[in-house]
Amino acid sequence: MNRKVTKAIFPVAGLGTRFLPATKSVPKEIMTLVDQPLIQYAIDEARAAGIEDFIFVTSRGKSALEDYFDHSPDLEASLMKSGKDQLLEVLRNTYMDSGAIAYIRQHKALGLGHAVSCASRLIGDEPFAVILPDDVIAGEKSCLQQMVEAYEETGGAMVATMEVAPEQTASYGVIDVAEKNDRVMSVNAMVEKPALGTAPSNYAVIGRYILTPDVLKNMENIGAGAGGELQLTDAIASEIDQGRDVYGYLFDGQRFDCGSKAGFLQATVAFALARPDLRDEFTTYLSDLGPIKHAAQ
Repeated sequence: MNRKVTKAIFPVAGLGTRFLPATKSVPKEIMTLVDQPLIQYAIDEARAAGIEDFIFVTSRGKSALEDYFDHSPDLEASLMKSGKDQLLEVLRNTYMDSGAIAYIRQHKALGLGHAVSCASRLIGDEPFAVILPDDVIAGEKSCLQQMVEAYEETGGAMVATMEVAPEQTASYGVIDVAEKNDRVMSVNAMVEKPALGTAPSNYAVIGRYILTPDVLKNMENIGAGAGGELQLTDAIASEIDQGRDVYGYLFDGQRFDCGSKAGFLQATVAFALARPDLRDEFTTYLSDLGPIKHAAQ
């Protein structure tokens, strides 16, 4: 039986330059999608998958991220006094128990692979998940939960995948599929940001991973990859070279790239329309935009 996945790494050391000037003072992970910060969606997904230990790889200027998970006695007392029980429950969902969360500082921006390796001492010899909060995935069952259930059958290393247009493959890590069995694919090779026309498939790697400690050991032996950075994809590909199993998991859900402005706006619209308390008013507003846009032209 494969060991249970109870630890997750959240690489959140990025500067969020695409969202300047907002990210000058607010970490990108705290930016709100409707009324929840991006990091809360990632935490909720991890909890649904059975994650118990949360490891954040941070950098200078991320203190607001740490404060977000802290208890707020004054605010809690105010909500209790006002009888706002529903808001109180929302607030308590943001709390993290003492000992359940850890922060590791990445001192130099050397790539995703390096960020993950910074947490190696806290991982030990256990399998672990990696969640990139920029990728927000909506679905009936959380993406990571789907992967954990599949991992219980397959073991090895597993990456979330989705189909992208061939012209978009140069922006992703891409897998070479050996065999496909429903949503699980055995992987022959992985290529990070292949040149246009050279990708082995159109199955792109998305920001969810279940990895073994062997992948962390591989980090010590691989050199700089695409973009001159230490690439997580290269460390996972080394597993294949060493004869160990790597799988792609074609998740059921819709992924939003909230690391881009367009993706963030698309997610905002989608999540707002999914909310019963916002849907009607927001739908009316969007319907009214058509005539307004036409008149402006």
